[in-house]
Amino acid sequence: MATAMAGALALLAAGAAHAQSNVTIYGIIDTAVAHVDNTNAAGDSVTKVASLTGSFPSRIGFRGTEDLGGGLSAIFTLESGFGPDTGTMGQGNRLFGRAANVGLKGKWGTLTLGRQVNMTYIAGLKADVLGPNLFAIGSIDPYLPNARSDNAIGYLGNFDGIVAGATYSFGRDTSSSGGPAATGCAGESPADSKACRQVTALLGYEVKAYGINASFDKLYGNTGAAGGLTSSSNFDRRVTVNGYWMFGGTKLGAGLIDRKTNAVTGVTESTLAYLGVSHPITPLLTVDAQVARKNVKHSGDDTDMAVARLTYFLSTRTAVYGALGLMNNDGAAAIALDAGGSVGVGKPQRGLMAGLRHHF
Repeated sequence: MATAMAGALALLAAGAAHAQSNVTIYGIIDTAVAHVDNTNAAGDSVTKVASLTGSFPSRIGFRGTEDLGGGLSAIFTLESGFGPDTGTMGQGNRLFGRAANVGLKGKWGTLTLGRQVNMTYIAGLKADVLGPNLFAIGSIDPYLPNARSDNAIGYLGNFDGIVAGATYSFGRDTSSSGGPAATGCAGESPADSKACRQVTALLGYEVKAYGINASFDKLYGNTGAAGGLTSSSNFDRRVTVNGYWMFGGTKLGAGLIDRKTNAVTGVTESTLAYLGVSHPITPLLTVDAQVARKNVKHSGDDTDMAVARLTYFLSTRTAVYGALGLMNNDGAAAIALDAGGSVGVGKPQRGLMAGLRHHF
C-alpha cells in the first residue's frame, strides 16, 4: 500500500512539474461621438456618445491555458462587455456576456462548453472589413455581431487551411433584458426538447492569401421568446457564404446572408449582401469602406448602406478613427445607420462619427 501510494504521489508530482498554466487579462475601451439625422418621422437629428460599440465593443476578459502534456491544453475564457458611455454591463446585463466557457485544445481542434460565439459569428470575421463598427451591417442584422449561444457545446478545427466547426445549444439565450443580445429563450425544457435549441455549423478553406466559407444557423423559439418566435415550431434560419482576398496589404471581402424567419406573425425571407475593402494608406493610416443591400423578398421594404472609415494608429494599442455613413430605407423599412439607434419609417439616415480606441 505504501509503495502504491508513493508511486501515485510521484506521478502527481511529475504531472504538476510538467503542467504549465497562465492567465491573461485583456480588454478594449472604445467609444465614439456620433451624429445622425432623421431619427424619427419629424426628421430630428441627435448627437450622442455611442453605447453598444464604436469601432469595437468595449470589454474586459480573462483567458487561461494549462499545458496538460502530449499537445493537449485546458483553456477557458471569461469576457464581459460594457458600455463606456455609462459603465453599464452589456449582453443583457450578464456578468460575462461575451464569453464564459471552458474547454480542451489539441491538434484535433478545440472543444468548448458554455456561453460562446457560434459559427455565424466566426464565419464573417475575416470577410467583413468593418466588423462590429457602429455603422456596419450589424445595424441591418443585429444578430450578426451578437451571434452567441448559451448552454452550448462547440468545436472548431483547422487542418492545413480546411476549417470546420459546429455548435449545439440546449437553450440559446437565458437573458430576457431585451435587444439582440438578450432574446429570452432559456430552453432546457423537459416538456419540449426542441424549445430554444440552436445548431450552427461552418465549413471553409482559409489561408493568408484568400479564404471562403459557408455557415448554417437555425434557432428555435419558445413561449416568451423575442422576435415572434413564441413556439418551438417557430424558427430563424441563416445560411451565409463569406470570402476574402488579399492583394498585397489590401483586403477585399464579401458575403451573402440568406435568412428565413418563421414567426408567429408569418414567414419572412430576405438576403443581405455586402462588399468591402480595407487598404493601408500608410503603416499608421487605414481606410475601410463597405456597401451592403438587404432585399426583403416579396416586399419593397429594402435597405441600402454605404460606410467609409479612416483609422489612425497612435501606437500599437491606441487608435483614433472617423466614419461617414448612409442608410437608405425603401417602403416601410426603418433600419437605423447606428447600431441600436432609430430612424423614421422609409427615411434615409446620414451620420458621422469620431472615436478613440485603446487595447490593453
